Amino acid sequence: MTGITVAALYRFTTIADPHCVRDTLEGVLAGAGIRGTLLIASEGVNGTIAGSAEGIATALAAIRALPGCEDLTPKFSTAATMPFHRLKVRVKREIVTMGVPGTDPTAIVGTYVAPAGWNALIADPETVVIDTRNAYEVKVGTFAGAVDPGTDSFRDFPDWFRANRTELLAGKSKVAMFCTGGIRCEKSTAFLKGEGIEAVYHLDGGILKYLEEVPEQASAWQGECFVFDERVAVGHGLEQGTHGLCRGCRMPVSPEDRASPLFEEGVQCPACAGTRDAATLAAKAERHRQVMLAAQRGEQHVGARMDRDDQ
Repeated sequence: MTGITVAALYRFTTIADPHCVRDTLEGVLAGAGIRGTLLIASEGVNGTIAGSAEGIATALAAIRALPGCEDLTPKFSTAATMPFHRLKVRVKREIVTMGVPGTDPTAIVGTYVAPAGWNALIADPETVVIDTRNAYEVKVGTFAGAVDPGTDSFRDFPDWFRANRTELLAGKSKVAMFCTGGIRCEKSTAFLKGEGIEAVYHLDGGILKYLEEVPEQASAWQGECFVFDERVAVGHGLEQGTHGLCRGCRMPVSPEDRASPLFEEGVQCPACAGTRDAATLAAKAERHRQVMLAAQRGEQHVGARMDRDDQ
């Protein structure tokens, strides 16, 4: 497959019958040769999908036919090779799991800030900037001066904020939050509004839109942006980054990690070295050998799955 288009999308909207929508979209996307993950819930749709330009157009037409999705605007990028192994269309309780009942971005949400205005907002000394993503994502890259919650899952964010609220807001009148594509920010700003915080802002379109629109020489972004597919990370202009993926623990690995004596391709990285027994390591080494043999034959060997839903 050549000319692969990647579309990251989400929309908070009421879906009366998520299972029916799942069945319909799964048929359309499969027929269009699409791979990737699409999550459906009563609160909306969220996912990243990839395929030919024609296939993506067909998929988006079907998604835009859903109530409230007519003006859906995905974030587009490209990939040199197919970044997903399969198509997964799943019904979930939430399209991004926070676990706080009543948090509804369609009812109340923070102020959207376009990428062009983001630098000024986060440079304001009255603003506390919070990265709503997880620790393994922040490690790959973040905005200068942003607070890292150190969470392992978006579900941890509400408790983290409540525990650190006083310290975070000391001497600050504004809260600015960001995430990969915008979905976690919509939910987190709705959550903060529900907690009584009024001046809440978030980066419209997320980091991906910022990296697409803001020139590197004017950028406040440091590092690369982790993405939930086989590209692992992208940089300015949404070009594929330098990070890889550890097949042992599914964490991103930098060029420095790969240079470590603790790194073994397909088996382990410095973060997970020493955490598995000999039998597990041997099984991973054999699996990697099979991957390499398949590649030599020009075949695809389905690799470690990236099933995280915290997009």
